[in-house]
Amino acid sequence: MHSAVIAQLRCPVCQGSLVRDGRSVRCDRMHSFDQARQGYVDLTAGRSTHAGDTAQMVAVVSAATKRVLTRYSSGMIVDVGAGTGHYLASVLDGLPGYIGLAVDVSKPALRRAARAHPRMAAVRADVWDRLPVRDGAARAVLNIFAPRSGGEFARILAPGGALVVVTAEPGHLAELVDALDLLAVDPDKRERLAATLEPWFTLESDETLDAALRLTRPEAAALVAMGPSARHVTPAQVEARLPKEPVKTTIQIRLTVWRPATA
Repeated sequence: MHSAVIAQLRCPVCQGSLVRDGRSVRCDRMHSFDQARQGYVDLTAGRSTHAGDTAQMVAVVSAATKRVLTRYSSGMIVDVGAGTGHYLASVLDGLPGYIGLAVDVSKPALRRAARAHPRMAAVRADVWDRLPVRDGAARAVLNIFAPRSGGEFARILAPGGALVVVTAEPGHLAELVDALDLLAVDPDKRERLAATLEPWFTLESDETLDAALRLTRPEAAALVAMGPSARHVTPAQVEARLPKEPVKTTIQIRLTVWRPATA
């Protein structure tokens, strides 16, 4: 694990600083957390309350996020709900002065995230608990199709830093939603997003991104599996209802940039 990232972490038990100790990290009170052989460190303070998401969205999100973050020259980017680390690794490729921390609850995803980039580390932690990151340690926080904790994001974000949130719009994967009778995006999602963030953040910018996709049937099935409909439709039902290749669908996402309310 990258030593510069370890310096920005906190013990999930006592909130003390962490240091490397062989293949573990520990605090002054000797709370110790082993590094898995796959490279990530489990910093959950107990059993995680949800399974996490191992799927990834397409590369258009990474390009838009990178463009937002080029305003800074260096620092740490924390990706909360990072999955396999695809987006964070792509952003780091374009920002050589940065280090990155991928946070997720999914062990299979973290095994890949831990090796996704040489300037990136991965830890297992739950967004619904206190994140094991120092106050003000992050120049930017990424939240891409993942749960949000506004208070924790504000705590770990440095003064003048940015929170970048990516969410699905009502037209997202509309063709697949219609063909497979999937759950549609909640039309009140924008209001709910604001409600979770506005006590701590103010909205700086807002843009909608659209892109057309031509997918194989396995790729389309993977997109379905990463969304909320995965719990309401079986793989057999997806296989039976998917159109013939190429499967055409549309990405429609919203990228918002938020600043700390006190800035």
